[in-house]
Amino acid sequence: MSQLTPALFVGHGSPMNALQDNPATRAMHEVGADLEPPKAIVVFSAHWQAPETLVLCNERPRTLYDFYGFPPELYNLKYPADGATEVAGTISKLLSGNTADACGSWGFDHGSWVVLTHLFPDSDIPVTQVSLDFTKHPKQHYEIGRYLAPLRSEGVLFVGSGNIVHNLGRVNPDQEAEPVEWAVEFDSKVKSLIDHKDHKALIDYQEITKQADLCVPTNEHYLPLLCILGMQQENERVRYPHEGFQHGSVSMRSLVVEAAN
Repeated sequence: MSQLTPALFVGHGSPMNALQDNPATRAMHEVGADLEPPKAIVVFSAHWQAPETLVLCNERPRTLYDFYGFPPELYNLKYPADGATEVAGTISKLLSGNTADACGSWGFDHGSWVVLTHLFPDSDIPVTQVSLDFTKHPKQHYEIGRYLAPLRSEGVLFVGSGNIVHNLGRVNPDQEAEPVEWAVEFDSKVKSLIDHKDHKALIDYQEITKQADLCVPTNEHYLPLLCILGMQQENERVRYPHEGFQHGSVSMRSLVVEAAN
């Protein structure tokens, strides 16, 4: 088997992380600096949902500001990477049985560019995105990861962008607030299940803890994790460049799927 490009899941948190220097963003910088430059990047972002699986096929994707109420300087940021149209076309073919269609009207949403701004600040690597299909079961998102995993042998970097725990209804305005107990418990148990490669239990995330519904009130931030874990090969490990919380109820855990030493 050819050397596989690592696959990443990154806790992206608030859009303000695009502007901040903190442990989570420093970890992103370090991960990006350690990677061999990929041929292209494919992002599964929590912030692109559709009633089908869509692939961004646009030569010059725009930067989307899919949020409101933030400081003006955030709206001045751009991520001017080229679109990875060739890879997008390949993905559409690989997922032809899973209603994959090219979609040129989307751009880089903040789940994508907030992370890429730190991973690859030069924006010199082509990028595409794959939407999350809100009509599909979590297991089907895991399977999409499996279908697309062969592209890792061709130098394609897959990035899942979301948060393992994401409850905006319980956020503390203080970014450094102490994390709540139920969030820590869920995040820790998810890590243990990942370490034991118990992907079935991770797919059935509602059963992980008694308060899983507080940790994953809606699953769009959790599903990118399943897409990435679906790519893990038997001989690969997972390491965690960053773990921790922001605002008390948002897990910023990030992970790298890579060859075991």
